[in-house]
Amino acid sequence: MRRFDTVIFDLDGTLLDTLEDLADSTNYALRENGFPTRSLAEVRQFVGNGVARLIHLALPARVSPELEAKCLETFKGHYRLHMRDKTGPYPGVPALLERLQADGFRMAVVSNKLDDAVKTLCGEYFGPLIPVALGERPGIRKKPAPDLVRACMVALGGAADRCVYVGDSDVDIQSAQNAGLPCLSVSWGFRDRDFLLAHGAGTILDTPEELERALL
Repeated sequence: MRRFDTVIFDLDGTLLDTLEDLADSTNYALRENGFPTRSLAEVRQFVGNGVARLIHLALPARVSPELEAKCLETFKGHYRLHMRDKTGPYPGVPALLERLQADGFRMAVVSNKLDDAVKTLCGEYFGPLIPVALGERPGIRKKPAPDLVRACMVALGGAADRCVYVGDSDVDIQSAQNAGLPCLSVSWGFRDRDFLLAHGAGTILDTPEELERALL
């Protein structure tokens, strides 16, 4: 008997490579508001804690709260229109999800991305493979708080002792710990193996095929 029957995935850096679109929208917001742009490598380090934190880190120090809020709204407007320009699933991910569904796994996504973007992207790229997809929204704490993860578990109807969390970052490791779940970390996303190990990763998988074997 396999250990897990429910899998909760992170989205950005785990299922989808969204980095270039996030960087493009970040730099659009910075340019429009008179600030220098950021490199792709810099944006890679800024993502993971929601778009407000992304913009805060991308801006120079000591920007007024009013201007920071304006930059955030500029980002949101641009990203809504351009979130699919360069984004796509990592190689092997759609086939992995199809095999897991065929094997009877319940699957969901929890992300610190804005909720409407999470639902749009999951619907477009994964359709019925991911029936529950939750992102940042008012009234519920985002990761690493366990609230969204627990909401997914309730929606899927899975038992906590049969559920596992899969992500690519330190935030995901903390989220799983806070929700009382084991975490499987993937190395193909926004954080490398050394970073994951330094932040407490217990199991690191390098390909979707390795992840499938770990789940089965």
